[in-house]
Amino acid sequence: MSAKTISVIVLTVLVTVILMKNMDEVNFWIFGTRSVPKLAVLGTMFFIGAVVGFLIGRPKKKRLDDGPETDEPPFEIKKPLDQDDNDYIN
Repeated sequence: MSAKTISVIVLTVLVTVILMKNMDEVNFWIFGTRSVPKLAVLGTMFFIGAVVGFLIGRPKKKRLDDGPETDEPPFEIKKPLDQDDNDYIN
């Protein structure tokens, strides 16, 4: 198994243990005081953190640059070619 797979398994087990040990209800202010389970609060915060972390950590999309639209080749020939080379190219 790769290190990534092992770390995902360990993280999943830790999150599950933490959520299951915190099942009692707490007073939580959500536009008014409500009694909600810690499980719901912790689970929601973990989910929001995972989504934000994914959005911040994903690689950026690379745009393909076609370059300038000219008939010239994209490279510069530095030394002149022999007559034999010119005949071969043409």
